[in-house]
Amino acid sequence: MIDTKIFNNTKRAFVLKSKKDLNRSIFIFRLMNIPFLVPISIFFAKIALKLHLPVEWVIKKTIFDQFCGGITQKDCLPLVKLMYSKHVYSVLDYSVEGKEEEEEFDKATDTKIDIIKFASEQKEIPFAVAKPTGLGRFEIWEKVSQKKELSDAEIEEWKRVKKRVKTLCQAAVDYKTALLFDAEESWMQDAADDLLEEMMKIFNHENVYIFNTLQCYRWDRLKYVKEMHQKAKKNGYKLGFKVVRGAYMEKENARARRKSYPTPICEDKEATDVNFNAVMCYCIDNVDEISVFIGTHNEVSSYMALQLMDQKGLKLDDPRIWFGQLYGMSDHISYNLGKECSNAIKLIPFGPIKDVVPYLFRRAQENSSVQGQSTRELSLLLEEKDRRDGQYVKRVK
Repeated sequence: MIDTKIFNNTKRAFVLKSKKDLNRSIFIFRLMNIPFLVPISIFFAKIALKLHLPVEWVIKKTIFDQFCGGITQKDCLPLVKLMYSKHVYSVLDYSVEGKEEEEEFDKATDTKIDIIKFASEQKEIPFAVAKPTGLGRFEIWEKVSQKKELSDAEIEEWKRVKKRVKTLCQAAVDYKTALLFDAEESWMQDAADDLLEEMMKIFNHENVYIFNTLQCYRWDRLKYVKEMHQKAKKNGYKLGFKVVRGAYMEKENARARRKSYPTPICEDKEATDVNFNAVMCYCIDNVDEISVFIGTHNEVSSYMALQLMDQKGLKLDDPRIWFGQLYGMSDHISYNLGKECSNAIKLIPFGPIKDVVPYLFRRAQENSSVQGQSTRELSLLLEEKDRRDGQYVKRVK
């Protein structure tokens, strides 16, 4: 039977945080709890970076150290080893965004292959991760998704994108390291879904190496999973899905309004939660054919998954089911799951400070916009500070 208070142990959750780390986290989440400060801070930081003002050290000591593991993958290795000592695995994410040139996409492909190879050499890193628009222009993904006619140059460009994706998938199989592909905006996602379905058909047979991501704030994802499941059973291959709530809600709704089409996003957070849990449970119910990476900072969903695994007689370290959180967030889920011998894993972004700034700003915006997320983080951090200070007082959640 799973303990209903599994996520309440702050001593276990923040065991790796020094007093300095704890105070930094409290400072950052206090700022994120004041929503109007986040866009203002980002605005001035962007200006400072554009003017080449010396602000990188401020970013490094605050938001970078909170949400990133280092500048290179080797920088991240001590952190990876330390987390594994508490039964928490890692996946390294080279979080450089916004590139547009073909040579940059080729370079990104080579970098991802290096990360896959690096991961294969570390028992603590069972996954690698890739972003479709890191391998080709957003516009070409969008055009293929909308089934628009491509020019001769675009046909060749799309062939190069497909080759990069297949090259990464082959590397994942060769190095026996599962590969998570991120999901992005809905108007480019059909091309990614179709291409990754093709990759699963080629590579996911005895083992599941290729994972696509399902953003469950999209109301159509359960139907999509069921359709994919039927195809996979019919054609003799397995599916891999990373299940998340989603990261582009405001952008999705704004575009739908602007272009006058029905929004692909669920009507509210409650509907998103229901959809996420339904997709997650469907995957676990069909775990013989679907491996699932549950990417959530939600305690209820995490507990629901544990309960379902218990009811089905599945071990908490079943290699087909993983629980993932972002580094710098939801340590109360990750480390308490790790203690229970479940497959807990942290996604650790890394890269040059200036290059990962877009990721960091997006992370700050998401934390401040998700209702209750930064409040819950701050509450737990303050609870742990009180515990360490010997002044523990149960705070109102």
